[in-house]
Amino acid sequence: QKLHGLGLVNSRQSLAVCESLSAAAFCRRRLPCLLVKLRMAQNLRHAVTFVEQGHVRVGPEVVTDPALLVPRAVEDFITWVDASRLRQKVLDYNQERDDFDLAA
Repeated sequence: QKLHGLGLVNSRQSLAVCESLSAAAFCRRRLPCLLVKLRMAQNLRHAVTFVEQGHVRVGPEVVTDPALLVPRAVEDFITWVDASRLRQKVLDYNQERDDFDLAA
């Protein structure tokens, strides 16, 4: 259940899956890899830079450690920080920026 919660295995059926678990499975659950998967960054180098500069938050917390393992339950709460310039650029590009945000 713990490996399933971390997103390392797809099923909770048996422990036989744990024998074939590789280090790459852990690396794919790191925050920069998930940013690339969610298309918030073009490549891994940009994703690591975004995390280190404090542009990304997981839930209510700003994360600056690119080695963070993101569990399956928290994966949906990866967003940009409210004051991030990247967030503003994305909203401008999608034409979703609110007039109230322009004053801030």
